Amino acid sequence: MFQDRVLFIDGEAIVIDKPAGLPVDRPRDRSLSLEDQLHHLTFGFRRDPVPMHRLDRDTSGCLLLARNPKAMKRFAQAFETGSVGKRYLAILEGVPEGQEGMIDLPLAKISSAEEGWRMRGDPKGKAARTRWELLETRGARALLAFYPETGRTHQIRIHAAEGLGIPIVGDPVYGAGGPAVMLHAEGLTIPREGKPPVEAHAPIPVRFHNLGFGRD
Repeated sequence: MFQDRVLFIDGEAIVIDKPAGLPVDRPRDRSLSLEDQLHHLTFGFRRDPVPMHRLDRDTSGCLLLARNPKAMKRFAQAFETGSVGKRYLAILEGVPEGQEGMIDLPLAKISSAEEGWRMRGDPKGKAARTRWELLETRGARALLAFYPETGRTHQIRIHAAEGLGIPIVGDPVYGAGGPAVMLHAEGLTIPREGKPPVEAHAPIPVRFHNLGFGRD
């Protein structure tokens, strides 16, 4: 299953196209997760690769795995310094004004017994910035590219819902929900000193095509 989803591989890194619906970490209900499948991604190495960041369960696309401790340190530093380039695609339940922009909305975590935990915009929260670009429209919906400059939990989802005022199609927390969350990590680039960068692009998934986007 996962060997067919490898987008990039060398001695330091593997980038896979994580399918929507698969959590990275083992959930409390012990259902299938990427963590349970890492031994299938050793490709001759003795160590299991280690995920260097997280994608939500219902988000598909590029996920970086480090293959050795030295690579883990290198990639962790790249994420900490903000030098990792990320490109997400999302279908929104509306069309934003303009062709592009920057969402600068600090985020904080809230929790309640009724709704569980979620993120919200909060001037006292942690800094969060996301650049966006309008790519395509179909009726009352739009396909956007998002380029997060920070890596906060649910950043793109809440920036769409609160920053643009238009939630992502299918988002059960910040939108109306639905059969699938239309958020996909399309591109990932990690610079490496003295070596070519790790670079990968995940093809647009079928669920986007089913809504009429990304066919061209």
